[in-house]
Amino acid sequence: MTDQRKIQSGKIFLFPVPLSEGNLDSVLPARNIELIKNIKVFVVENIRSARRFLKKCDRSIDIDTLTFFTLNEHTAPEEVPQMIVPVLEGNDIGVISEAGCPAVADPGADIVALAQRKGIEVVPLVGPSSILMGLMGSGFNGQTFAFAGYLPVDQAQRVARLKEMERRINKERQTQIFIETPYRNNKLIAELCASLPSSMLLCVASDISGEKQSIVTKPIGEWKKTAYDYSHTPTIFLLFN
Repeated sequence: MTDQRKIQSGKIFLFPVPLSEGNLDSVLPARNIELIKNIKVFVVENIRSARRFLKKCDRSIDIDTLTFFTLNEHTAPEEVPQMIVPVLEGNDIGVISEAGCPAVADPGADIVALAQRKGIEVVPLVGPSSILMGLMGSGFNGQTFAFAGYLPVDQAQRVARLKEMERRINKERQTQIFIETPYRNNKLIAELCASLPSSMLLCVASDISGEKQSIVTKPIGEWKKTAYDYSHTPTIFLLFN
């Protein structure tokens, strides 16, 4: 039987993207830029933002000579296999999210899962992650934590999820991490203040690695008395006690 892992193929490189506008040198290693300049096929969440990112990496990159596959929440599962054909033909490809690390809370995980099944080498590269950077700056338990993505839209389910988070925090000492659509950030904080005990700690980490970065941890009781405006700013939320 042929060992699939001995098949000569390209590699899949996972390229993190900055979380905020600014100098790439402050958040991405030089090795990432050198690697990306030699790749001609990309799997991306959004072609427009990917093209802009590549031009920012190196203006000499000829965008029009590159091949892009779109992999996002609207991509049908049956479309993913064609995206690794260039790899099987011996070409390296790059995976790019809209922001942060691809394949973490990101559709890029689909192509990585397929690559693992096919025995294709996957190379994750160093770069910013709002989940880890928010956790690092929160002062919360970094030994055990859970990322829940977006909370349910349904109000009853939303409250139930928050109560489950509260249980895990108190029983398992597990930090709870989640996100919201930026324009709803302020509303979410108000909901947290209304639903959780005043002693519960809430960290709001906003514009991480950007010029207006703000990572603030306070008890819910203090957030109730605090003036804030995180509207339209990428933000991640963490709970602990």
